[in-house]
Amino acid sequence: MPHVDFPQSQVRFAASRADITPPLGIYWRMWGAATHDHATGVHRPITAAAAIFDPLSIADAGGVNDRVALVSLDHCLLGKEEAELVISAICKRCSLAASQVLLTFTHTHSAGLMSLDRANFPGGELILPYLRKVADTCAELVERAISQAAPAVIAYGVGRCDLARHRDFWDEENTLFVCGYNPEGRADDTVLIARITNAAGKVCGTLVNYACHPTTLAWENRLISPDYIGAMRETMEGATGGAPCIFLQGASGDLGPLEGYVGDVAVADRNGRQLGHAALSAFQGLALPLTRFEYQGPVISGATLGDWRHQPVSAERETKIRTWQREREVLSIPYRPDLPTREGTEELLAKYTADEELAQRSGDQAAARDARAMAERQARMLRRLAQLPEGAAYPFDLHVWRMGDAVWVAVPGEHYSYLQTNLRARFPGRIIIVITLTGGWGPSYVPTRETYGKGLYQESIAVLAAGSLEKITDELASRIKGLLEIQ
Repeated sequence: MPHVDFPQSQVRFAASRADITPPLGIYWRMWGAATHDHATGVHRPITAAAAIFDPLSIADAGGVNDRVALVSLDHCLLGKEEAELVISAICKRCSLAASQVLLTFTHTHSAGLMSLDRANFPGGELILPYLRKVADTCAELVERAISQAAPAVIAYGVGRCDLARHRDFWDEENTLFVCGYNPEGRADDTVLIARITNAAGKVCGTLVNYACHPTTLAWENRLISPDYIGAMRETMEGATGGAPCIFLQGASGDLGPLEGYVGDVAVADRNGRQLGHAALSAFQGLALPLTRFEYQGPVISGATLGDWRHQPVSAERETKIRTWQREREVLSIPYRPDLPTREGTEELLAKYTADEELAQRSGDQAAARDARAMAERQARMLRRLAQLPEGAAYPFDLHVWRMGDAVWVAVPGEHYSYLQTNLRARFPGRIIIVITLTGGWGPSYVPTRETYGKGLYQESIAVLAAGSLEKITDELASRIKGLLEIQ
């Protein structure tokens, strides 16, 4: 009989979450335009979440134990050294290889800048102890999830949400590009939702994959916050019996909220509820686990009706839903030829620091703020340069794995939305989860080829050569094609 299959995966799964809110008094300044270095309170808790994905059986993974530990932190990002602190703690405690641990970030810009090079700033001495505590907590979460992993079915759905807007705006009056809402730009509005159901039919977790910078709150904000993600999770969990909701940041390099850069946490909550209700709409349309929609035949009534019902999937179909294939590849992506040097960056840092001091002495607070922000850019560039691998190319770590009907992609850095829209266009009808910022900030922004040379912020701090995003996308598409051809 005619039927429609629903995208599903059958795996072993468990999730665990904990509060990792930084202590008040820790160095917290994230925004260059901010004039304060510390938060004064907490809007919503900052959390860490761990999800374990195992093949349903060793045989489904080709005879190897191919576990994936996905760990998501409510932080903007971590540098290489800081991320390795967390990953190594997980690997040591849980006997995992580093390639099995995918550390990612919701990307809130209101959890603080947890960089070890800030140790000498006010409250900076608290950063290392805090990161060690986070590392221990993440290891405990993964260990707990491993012990609780049990057979589960993941059902996938697609929703739409226009929270995210294009954010490369040309300021005609000042003749420059700014990183802000562009009314004429196109934005990807795709929301991917995954519902995880255990063998008893209970929802034991949800995943929301969406691309939008959590920059509702900016330099005026003084509260530690997960930004819109907090209210989104609250909305989802309130409708799913408290099942933990894990947010996965998509390719949002050129996307941000329509209403952002404010100090009012109510706006962040409103943005979060908007996304949460969009995700819930898709959630409510998901089919029962391990079923398909099958035509039963005509029913004679006032009209001749077509009767469709949910029916259990066939044994052959269930085998496909259990498919597990995973690949990891390290690409060699050339650095941009005009990559800033350490010496040149140090000179600019000294210049802007002197400019700030001069402005402060003259009482020009606006000029002092601008100079301080420019000095901050150079300080962060120095940290970025210090953590880049040596050589002419960046070792770009990509992960692709197939669980049943869905393909999951995990990459480091902040990619323009081209990455996800292009991949999904190449494989129409296929669920493709795109997770960015895995393993840390890594190569920083990865914009489109045509973005280079325009003076955009994202391009100005990118370390990879023009065309890198397109090359990475092509390589991912090739890997996905290969996985889908394996039956």
